Amino acid sequence: MNIAEAILKTRADIAGLSLFSALKKHPLIQSLDILLEDIFRKAAPLDLVRDWAGFTKILAQEGRADSFYSRIVFLTITDDNAFTRKLETAAPDQLPPALCVLAANDLSRLGRIAAFDLPGLGARLAGLLTKTGLEESAAAIGKEAKFLSCDTDTAVGAGMAGLFSKNTGWGEALPKLGAYIRAHGAGEMGLYSFFSWSAGPQSCSSLRPVLNPDPIKLTDLSGYEDQRSVVVANTLRFLEGKIANNLLLYGDRGTGKSATVKAVCNEYTGRGLRLVEVRKGNLPELPAILNTLSSRALRFIVFIDDLSFENTDDSFIDLKALLDGGIESRPDNVVIYATSNRRHLVKERLSDRPNSAEAANAASTGDIRAFDTMQEQFSLADRFGITVVYTAPNQDEYLCIACFIGQRQGVLGTGEEEQRRFRDNALRWERWFNGRSPRTAAQYVEWVAGGAGFPWES
Repeated sequence: MNIAEAILKTRADIAGLSLFSALKKHPLIQSLDILLEDIFRKAAPLDLVRDWAGFTKILAQEGRADSFYSRIVFLTITDDNAFTRKLETAAPDQLPPALCVLAANDLSRLGRIAAFDLPGLGARLAGLLTKTGLEESAAAIGKEAKFLSCDTDTAVGAGMAGLFSKNTGWGEALPKLGAYIRAHGAGEMGLYSFFSWSAGPQSCSSLRPVLNPDPIKLTDLSGYEDQRSVVVANTLRFLEGKIANNLLLYGDRGTGKSATVKAVCNEYTGRGLRLVEVRKGNLPELPAILNTLSSRALRFIVFIDDLSFENTDDSFIDLKALLDGGIESRPDNVVIYATSNRRHLVKERLSDRPNSAEAANAASTGDIRAFDTMQEQFSLADRFGITVVYTAPNQDEYLCIACFIGQRQGVLGTGEEEQRRFRDNALRWERWFNGRSPRTAAQYVEWVAGGAGFPWES
């Protein structure tokens, strides 16, 4: 096939995408289509140079693959569309045959696009430019085209290698693609484990992946084994499809409540667990969040960190309705994990407690059932199925945590005198700064790892 035929057929493949039609608008494929169109219609030389530069710039900016071929593999596997969403819950042979035919044809088109002859394209483009006296540009483009091509079956991302082969039609790989998506999820759900809900005007709110999540693991944590065992056991029940409880992790600051939730998600992300952080200000959007998550086959922890309310804040009502099982029920694939430094979540002041004088003056207070209002606020914590309590460690527990972290960081030392000095400084650190907690122990070890002296030594 000569390059002119290859250009026409590749443009036809791009135009023919149906189920994977969103990829037509991806900057990489779109820039290739523009380049091919301008070569086909013999556009002005400077337009061709700009087209090529635009195409290569986008490919370089993608940064996920070592070639054009690998990048198309990645885009295909991670495309989020109505068909790939169906593959989260059903194998291709369980879906309508016509739908699978459309999908297989799209995959074949994408395979041909990925294998497009970039060196041949570069040579054709260089020939056109040479005729107009742009020999330097022609030579540069010819050289670049050779390095952008792919001679091996490479792919990017854990578990993606081997899904598609350059030597066989991609349409034949539909069963393997289905198995991959059922295991990992479609689109960004298959790439990331942590998400946050990004609020926006009207229908602009959405899930956004956390690109650099906390990598903490359960093996990184020390102490609080009983508390973590409750969180792990509840999470495993949830992953197994059994009835699981919403959890409130309550206790002193810095005791590892948030770290436990993140570590559990990291531990079981391979089993289809994802974490979605929702900030307190976005609680009124819980119905929209649940609606988004309920349509997916994965399982989600909706994580509300540092949960507390002022006594004038009524946004807790949305969370209370969800925990109570109101009209908007919690989907089976969602649990709520929240952390708080307050047992009663809603801040209480003495002035909040109704007394006889207030009762006599109900008209001026505007609340004739003040006791009922107070109880509604303070009972929010009771709506969680399980409350896991994290208390500040005693001195021995604090030192054990500091030594555990120090040993993992390689700063504890092996000599008796070194270890004694390490523990003595750990105690000075907590007295100088934030008190005894796992967070304080970690901050101390980070300081030691930095190699600097201590404030009390200056």
